[in-house]
Amino acid sequence: MQYKEMTQTVIGCAYRVYNTMGFGFLESVYEKCLLIELAKAGLRAESQKPIDVYYEKHLVGKFVADIVVEDRIILELKSTRELAVTHEVQLVNYLTATRLDVGLLLNFGPDKVEVKRKVRNLNDNHN
Repeated sequence: MQYKEMTQTVIGCAYRVYNTMGFGFLESVYEKCLLIELAKAGLRAESQKPIDVYYEKHLVGKFVADIVVEDRIILELKSTRELAVTHEVQLVNYLTATRLDVGLLLNFGPDKVEVKRKVRNLNDNHN
């Protein structure tokens, strides 16, 4: 499955969750609901995946990705009134640390699901 098709499927799953749950739950609730929808869509997803962060060849830290889909796309979930630049920077840093190329920031906001797509390596085909 190409990145474009996979991200469209993930976004569709997020909208199904939002249409059922609405706004106001903790991120962990949306995460569990999204995992159910991703599985129904035939996508393999790992929740709360630990990621090592390296500086040169030295392990300097760890973070936990909300969801990693098919070992190719990082999902960072939020449930806030509006996204901040720091949320986008966080996702870009996760992409850099993992060397994955595509990430989606999904905010289950008061009016809709807000989606920000971030791409680390523009030289590859992300269609």
